[in-house]
Amino acid sequence: MTSPRIANQRAIVERRGLAVAIGDLVAEHGAERSRPKVVALLRGALDAGRAEIARRLADKPSAGTECAAAQAFLVDQLVRVIYDHVVGYVYRASNRSTGERIAVLAVGGYGRGEMAPHSDVDIAFITPSKQTAWCEQVIEAMLYFLWDLGLKVGQSSRSLDEMVRMARGDLTIRTALLEGRYVWGDQDLYDEAQQRFWTEVVHGTERQFVAEKLAERNERHKRLGDSRYVVEPNVKEGKGGLRDLHTLYWIGKYIHKVRDASELVDVGLLTPAEYRAFRRAEAFFWAVRCHLHTITRRAEDRLTFDLQREVATRMQFAERPGKSAVERFMQLFFLHAKRVGALTGVFLAQLDEQFAKRQPRGLLAGFRTRARSLKGYRVFGGKINVPGDDWFAQDPVRLIEIFALADAERLEIHPEAMRLAARDAKLIDARVRKDPRANALFMDILTSRHDPETILRWFNEAGVFGRFVPDFGRVNAQMQFDMYHHYTVDEHTIRAIGLLARIERGELGSDHPLATQILPKIQSRRALYASVLLHDIAKGRRGDHSVLGADVAFKLCPRFGMDEAETELTAWLVRHHLLLSATAFKRDLADWKTISDFVEVVQSVERLRTLTLLTIVDIRAVGPGVWNSWKRQLIGEVYELSEERLRLGHAEHGRAQRVAAKKGLVGEGLRGEAGLVDTIGAQLSDAYWIAEPEDIIAMNLRQLARARGLPLDVATEYYAARGATLVTVIAADHPGLFYRIAGGIHLAGGNIIDARIHTARNGMAVDNFLVQDPLGRPFMEDTQLARLRTAIGDALANRVKLTPQLAARPLPRARAEHFPVRPRVEFDNKASNRFTVIEVNARDRPALLHRLARGLFEARLIVHSAHITTYGERAADTFYVTDVLGEKIAETARLKAVERQLLAAAAEETIEVELA
Repeated sequence: MTSPRIANQRAIVERRGLAVAIGDLVAEHGAERSRPKVVALLRGALDAGRAEIARRLADKPSAGTECAAAQAFLVDQLVRVIYDHVVGYVYRASNRSTGERIAVLAVGGYGRGEMAPHSDVDIAFITPSKQTAWCEQVIEAMLYFLWDLGLKVGQSSRSLDEMVRMARGDLTIRTALLEGRYVWGDQDLYDEAQQRFWTEVVHGTERQFVAEKLAERNERHKRLGDSRYVVEPNVKEGKGGLRDLHTLYWIGKYIHKVRDASELVDVGLLTPAEYRAFRRAEAFFWAVRCHLHTITRRAEDRLTFDLQREVATRMQFAERPGKSAVERFMQLFFLHAKRVGALTGVFLAQLDEQFAKRQPRGLLAGFRTRARSLKGYRVFGGKINVPGDDWFAQDPVRLIEIFALADAERLEIHPEAMRLAARDAKLIDARVRKDPRANALFMDILTSRHDPETILRWFNEAGVFGRFVPDFGRVNAQMQFDMYHHYTVDEHTIRAIGLLARIERGELGSDHPLATQILPKIQSRRALYASVLLHDIAKGRRGDHSVLGADVAFKLCPRFGMDEAETELTAWLVRHHLLLSATAFKRDLADWKTISDFVEVVQSVERLRTLTLLTIVDIRAVGPGVWNSWKRQLIGEVYELSEERLRLGHAEHGRAQRVAAKKGLVGEGLRGEAGLVDTIGAQLSDAYWIAEPEDIIAMNLRQLARARGLPLDVATEYYAARGATLVTVIAADHPGLFYRIAGGIHLAGGNIIDARIHTARNGMAVDNFLVQDPLGRPFMEDTQLARLRTAIGDALANRVKLTPQLAARPLPRARAEHFPVRPRVEFDNKASNRFTVIEVNARDRPALLHRLARGLFEARLIVHSAHITTYGERAADTFYVTDVLGEKIAETARLKAVERQLLAAAAEETIEVELA
């Protein structure tokens, strides 16, 4: 768009010297016989040019636009040399007719004079009329030379009439020709093509082009995730990326015939400050794109996890306390993407205004809707605007007021007002932040019953949010370098607030029945919404973000106008916002002490309700697919057990009554087979009756009755209530049974998300597993269920070598190896009265649970239940264990030995020995 001057061009490629060398080869060997040597010379020039450009990029890692311009220059020179060689030696025509003329045009990105190191070479060959044999020969010969150099060529060859006809009917062709640039050949023919393009194609189609271009942009955004905050962005095609900048330039060029992006200022579509932001974003994205191509040696535009760290290193980003170099790099990436979004908004608004002024004055001109005034603001066409350029300067609180009014009146904010808000956001200082009116307006926005998500996103886009709440500004565009979090911290937070508002409006009743039911019962909406805003506010700082976030809440809530009780509740929620999910996903909910410990921290039903709501929207806003029916079930279970304990104060001495009540419910469910409760059920301990839900107990009893006398019985059933597949294994209990069953399930492609291990009084094991596929879906097909049963049978009969086969399986998540996860083992002897609780954090990989279970077996421990949680590339597996005598593990030396065993199991090396 604005090609920088290329320093020392001859160091990249010396065209005249190359042409002379080719001429010498032709003189010595002839045009045909010298062709391989000519190709070798050209390829040498291309490789040397690329190497020089890569060296310059390494010396000046932010010089993306210079790199892009140099690459286009290199290709220009090679195309010129090839054209001269073909026309001068290969198909020499001394007396050409007027039809035997060719203009070589660079189009698309190449036409702008911008190319990443491995971009396609987009060329258009224009001829005066229908192609002659000579024209066809020259074009074909040129293309073969370019292909022989290994260049990927996008080419078209058309007559002037064909060019006009096809450009009229095809937006892609029109856009490519819009950037058509003369490279070589017949200059007069190029000039004629340009003149006809502007008069016969462009003239009168300006509105249509803008509409089609914006529709194309929206479709592209939708295809790539429709958010500029996806954690693996596409630097070229993604929202807020290079293509969005190109779209602004194309529109400006199509309507105003600008030859350079700087002229967008002259025609009133951007201000000088906005143009500077345009250039900064463009330069940054080009640098990233050129580094991506250089690293991968191909046309790679996706900034994937495995490349982010490398690009950050090449662009010389350094670590800071609490933030890695790659997180700092990606934060700058998203800040630029955000700025591009804001530029697009004001650019299109300005364009709207210009089109509106061009409307012909007709009979109905006087009947246009009149603007109205709202507290001094202008409201017209559903948009709220400011009355003058100094409106915010007169009273900076208006920078918050305009967003509050837009929410209250259900209006859009006029892009001109957004432009001024972005410009004047710096007027928000300590005085404005402390202003009670400003804070009251902000709380109105945050707790709005309309659409706080949209308003807060505009608030953030304008840069006002980060100025008014500087702690929020610190997490603006901040990513977390892992495979669990899909969005930047600010985007995640705003989405969570939006989800809470939608639940409150009753829009997500089927997805979140519990949340929909309890939200109307809470006493402090303000504390709830404030806790969602602040729960991740301290991410990226050195220390526990929950603890640091609670400190921020104590500081900010009084400023927001919240009273002492609201402040206390908000800070408590932020401090403990991970407690409910950790209890639900990592602890045995059948263990009486699990709920006792949780309730001891929670202490009131109001806290329980608000914490449950915060937990639900926090998990759901992490990204698509993270929330599922299994998590909903577990969180619901914790809520119900805790609410009952808080309300009725049940104590552990009710164990016998609970078992009796459970047996009664199971008997009702079994109907005609109710006798199984007293016969088969007598073999099962009280711990079993408390641990398992009634429907699973009924299934287990029927299976035990069927399996009498059999050495092994495996049942598999889709379990809709938990969004998983229930696998029940009944076999003679023996050491190592659990790890072998786990290995068989992994071998069949299953992931275990929960396991309960029981031994009946007759020595038979009754093991219940909940299983999903690697994408978190249940096994439902008959063939899948049969595969599970066969694999478990083979594993228990020792018909397969588990460890080598499991080690050969691919990682559950591609590119997970690029994330450092240090294995960690934690012991907790207070979480349960009967068991030692062991939590292992490690990289999620094939059959991790199998390896850990085997490690526990080798440490001579008995596993009673296992609870498996994954956070992207990280797995957190929790085991409730005892020694072989049924006692907790308490001695320090024994705990250290178990830790070593589990760390070895979690480590990356494959264990070669297969136990008998």
